[in-house]
Amino acid sequence: MTGQPKPAWRSVAEQAKARGAFAHVLDGTSHLDKLGTLDAIASALSFPEYFGRNLDALYDCLTDLAWLPPGEHVLIWIASDALKQADPRAYVAVHGTLSDAQRALAPGGERADSRTLTVVLAD
Repeated sequence: MTGQPKPAWRSVAEQAKARGAFAHVLDGTSHLDKLGTLDAIASALSFPEYFGRNLDALYDCLTDLAWLPPGEHVLIWIASDALKQADPRAYVAVHGTLSDAQRALAPGGERADSRTLTVVLAD
């Protein structure tokens, strides 16, 4: 998740599938607040019903993913700038939680296991 130009989401999804990863797409154009974005992430990654709809619960679910198959899971956030423009504080909070979870699941991370999370901001 860097400040470089955003790749086309279809290309990211194709690349993920080509390397055997699971692509999960989040369309940010229709989620302009924190709660809507959290719900959309939960839907994209098929979170369990007990998801608490807050940032702590988001981190906990993102760093577990036990209900998904082992391997790399790529969350492709299309049009993340829509939330950034509508609610900059919510964007920073969600973006930070996604970044923290990605690091925690990386090899050597505090919650590393048979699933990894890659988050890509895309257009």
